Amino acid sequence: MMKTKLAVLLATALVASCVDAQNTVEANIKKSVEPRLGGAKIESIKETPYAGLYELRVAGDILYTDKKGEYLIIGHVYDAKTTRDLTRERIDDINKIKFSDLPLESAIKQVKGDGKRVIAVFEDPNCGYCKRLRQTTLKNIDNVTIYTFMYNILSDDSFVKSKNIWCASDRAKAWDDWMLNGKAPATAAATCETPNDKILALGQKMKITGTPAIFFADGTRIPGAVDQKTLEAKLATVKQ
Repeated sequence: MMKTKLAVLLATALVASCVDAQNTVEANIKKSVEPRLGGAKIESIKETPYAGLYELRVAGDILYTDKKGEYLIIGHVYDAKTTRDLTRERIDDINKIKFSDLPLESAIKQVKGDGKRVIAVFEDPNCGYCKRLRQTTLKNIDNVTIYTFMYNILSDDSFVKSKNIWCASDRAKAWDDWMLNGKAPATAAATCETPNDKILALGQKMKITGTPAIFFADGTRIPGAVDQKTLEAKLATVKQ
C-alpha cells in the first residue's frame, strides 16, 4: 500500500512539473514574441509534433516559433510525403463556425434549382471581387441556397448601399441588379431599420478580414472569388 501511495505521489509531482514547464515555455514565448506583433495578441500557444515548433494563434491565423521565442516563422508547413498543407488544415479547423448559429433572418436569401446545398456569403456591395463572384460563379451555379450577408468594411457608402438594398421591396432582386448590372437601388426611407451594424460585429467576431468569404454547412470557409469548379468541388465534400 505504501509503495502504491508513493507511486501516485511521484506521478502527480511529475505531471505538475511538466505542466509548470509548459506554462513557463508559453510565458516566455508570449513575452518574447507578442511585442513584435504590432499590437496583436497571441490567443493560444501549442506545441506541434514537427520540428520542435510551437503554433501561435493570432487573429485567426497561425504563426510558428521556437521554444524560446527567438525566431518567428510566417508561412505554411507541408507534409513532404503527402503534400498536405498542415497549416491550412489547422486554420480551417480553428476558424470553423456553427452554421446553424448564423442569423439567417439577417441575410438575403436566394434559392436556385432545388436549393438543397447551402452556403452563406459575406460581401461588401462595393467589393470588386464580390461582383466578379456574383457575375460568374454564383450566377452559373445551380441547386443551391445562398444566404448573403452584406458585410460593409470598405467605406461608409457600403452602409448606404446595403441599407437601400435591404429596404427594397425585393431584396434579392435589388442585390442582383446592383452586383450584376450596376443598377443602384432606390434610396431607403430614413425610418427603415437594417442589420448592418449587427452583421459588421458578427463578421469581426468571425475574423472575416476580406470579402467575399464563403461559408459551408460544415462550418468551413473559403475566402475570395473562387471559380465554379472550385466551389463545386468543395460542395461535393460537404455533408448537407
